[in-house]
Amino acid sequence: MDAGTTARRGPARTPAPRGLVHSPPRESEYRPAHVLDLPRTVVFQRRGTHDPTLVVDGPVIWRASRTPAGIATVALRATGSSVRAAAWGPGAEWALDQVPALCGADDDASDFDAARHPLVATSHHRHPGLRLGRTDLVFDALASAIFEQKVTALQAFGAWRRIITWFGTRAPGPTPRPMFAPPSIDEWRRIPSWAWHRAGLEPPQSRTVVEAAARGDSLVRAVDAASDGASRERVLTSLRGVGAWTSAETRIRAYGDPDAVSVGDYHLAHEVGHALAGSRTDDDGMLLLLAPWAGHRQRVIRLLALSGVHEPRRGARLHPEDHRDR
Repeated sequence: MDAGTTARRGPARTPAPRGLVHSPPRESEYRPAHVLDLPRTVVFQRRGTHDPTLVVDGPVIWRASRTPAGIATVALRATGSSVRAAAWGPGAEWALDQVPALCGADDDASDFDAARHPLVATSHHRHPGLRLGRTDLVFDALASAIFEQKVTALQAFGAWRRIITWFGTRAPGPTPRPMFAPPSIDEWRRIPSWAWHRAGLEPPQSRTVVEAAARGDSLVRAVDAASDGASRERVLTSLRGVGAWTSAETRIRAYGDPDAVSVGDYHLAHEVGHALAGSRTDDDGMLLLLAPWAGHRQRVIRLLALSGVHEPRRGARLHPEDHRDR
C-alpha cells in the first residue's frame, strides 16, 4: 500500500446475513491523496450490468477476483475522504493491498493539460475525481477483452456472464447476490467447445482465449515484466487473434494505461471526431486529434465519454442473430 493507506486488519463486527455463515473479513482504509470518484473509477471495470464479478449495491461496490494468493471478494465504500474496504477469502490480503491501485493511486496526471480543448477542460473540471485504476490481473483483462472482439456489447457481456457463472468459482463473503471469480488460467484452457457455443461466444474468440491460456503463465510474466505500454503491446499482439484493439483494452483494465487507444473500435473514432472536431473521423484522424495529449490519450477518451457530447446514432440498433440450440 502507498503512504496514503492506513490498514486495520482484523475481524469486522458486521454480522453475516441471517442463515449464512461467513468467515470474518479483513479490513483496511485507503486515504487517497487526491479527490476520488470511487464509482466512476472502479465500476469502469464492470463488464455489463449483470457482471458476476462486480456488483454495485447502493453505496458499496463488490468485486470478486482470482488473485495470485487465491479467490477474494472485496467490498468498497467511500466514506468522506477515505475508502473503507473489507475482503474475504484466501486472497483477501492481496485484494486489500491492491485497493489503492484499483482506485487510481498510481495514476499520475500531473502533466496533463486539459486546457488544450474546451470540452476536455470542462469535463476535467466537472469530474476531478476520475482516476485510471488498475486490477493487476492481466489474464482476466485479456480474456474479457477477447470476449468483446467484433461483437456487440450485449453479446459479449452475456457470454462473459454465462462462462464466469458456469466455470468460475463462487465468491466468498456476504455478497448481495451470488458472485463468481473468473476461472484459473488452466480452467480457461479446459472449457469445452460446447460451453462456448451455449454461452454465445463465436469460435474465433473462444479459440483465442484457449490459445492464450495455453501460454497463460509465461504470457502473464512477460507482460508484467514489460516496462511500458509499447512493450506490453508487443507481447500481447504476439498471440494469434490479439491485435491493437485487444491489447489496448487489456492494458487499460489491467494497468490503467493512461495513453492506450483502442484503435479499430467500431464507435470510438466517430465519437472522438464528433467531440473534438464536430465531425466523424477514422482511426488515423482520431490519432491526429489525440496527439496533443500524448501520454494521456486514454484519459482524454474517458473525459470525452463523461462530457455528455456524443455523436447522434444513425439507423436502427443492431439485433444479432442467435444460432444457439434452444
